[in-house]
Amino acid sequence: MQTWILHIDMDAFYASVEQMDNPELRGKPVAVGGTSDRSVVSAASYEVRKYGVRSAMSVVKARKLCPEIILVPGRMGRYKEVSHQVMGVLREFSPTVEQASVDEAYLDGTGLERLFGPIDEVGRRIKERMREVTGLTCSVGVAPVRFLAKIASDMDKPDGLFIVRHEEVAAFLRTLPVGKIPGVGAKLLDVLKRLGVRTCGDILTKPVGYWEGRLGKHGAALYNRARGIDTTPVTPCEAAKSCSAENTFHEDTTDRALLRKWLLVQSERVGEDLRRHGYKGRTVTLKIKYADFSQITRSKSLDARTDNTAVIYGIACALLEQVKLPRAVRLIGVGVSNFGARARQVTLFEEAPRQQESTSELDRAVDEVRRKFGGRAVTRVELLGFKKKPTNSDD
Repeated sequence: MQTWILHIDMDAFYASVEQMDNPELRGKPVAVGGTSDRSVVSAASYEVRKYGVRSAMSVVKARKLCPEIILVPGRMGRYKEVSHQVMGVLREFSPTVEQASVDEAYLDGTGLERLFGPIDEVGRRIKERMREVTGLTCSVGVAPVRFLAKIASDMDKPDGLFIVRHEEVAAFLRTLPVGKIPGVGAKLLDVLKRLGVRTCGDILTKPVGYWEGRLGKHGAALYNRARGIDTTPVTPCEAAKSCSAENTFHEDTTDRALLRKWLLVQSERVGEDLRRHGYKGRTVTLKIKYADFSQITRSKSLDARTDNTAVIYGIACALLEQVKLPRAVRLIGVGVSNFGARARQVTLFEEAPRQQESTSELDRAVDEVRRKFGGRAVTRVELLGFKKKPTNSDD
């Protein structure tokens, strides 16, 4: 049986979600990000990419490249909701799905031909089902090994399907630019260029020992990639190690009252995320980035694991009080880590584990109302009238 791995990558995910939800944005140069000059582009639609606008680019530069650009604020809650639908579609085809990010995943396609027909048909059916369920397009790469599948998904974007068949691997790699290999960054690329390497085929002109001598352990890995060898499996459902939220401000600030309000907003996001996924954490971490881009973190570990918003917020505020703020603050964030096992239902004859802080009834009620009526349906009294206008956020 031939092995197949598929890499599914949603096309311009954040921007596409915004265009889907707001028909007035369709076909227009849309970028997701803040609107101030301090902001960066989080995602760019294909209409604006033709002007050279890319993610991580400053808004100032993006506006120069495309004066007609339409900037819209990000909505991580909405993107996560659609991401959940995306992963649900993929699990209709295979139980072995590894989510790589909010908008991409690997799928083990070995044996799917028995259920869905030739591998070409598998790819087409995934794309059709994705459009049917989410309203969005995706690009699918198919190959015998993982790294080639990721490369293939980028070969025919957007809305593409590219297959590297077993018998085509050697020819495909022979002329493939070495910079296309995942993990080959700018520094390694410079080294390889100085050694006369432009394509994967160039690597194979020297034995593996040559590359080990110049690149150490990375030399053998690079040589294997040039031969199409990758034993990395598709590993589903890797447990999360932390959950965090952070925001960058329009203007640097030393206003502690403002910082505490942001910590409450972030503690709500983190707490809701923990409860949704069934995690509790023992360590709360405060992150602060100053105006000069220097950064500090302060942490406190609890005796009991928790997903309680009030507990997370209280510790974050206590940590903030211990910081003297010698400079204005550019970014603040809070995170929870040191998870135990996922929360589980306690049976009739068990007592609840003492090492875990119970989820508050208030949190449960707020979560339920927001699930039914949206994130703005309930607002804590401390946040009444508070306008959330950071330049960027990372949930």
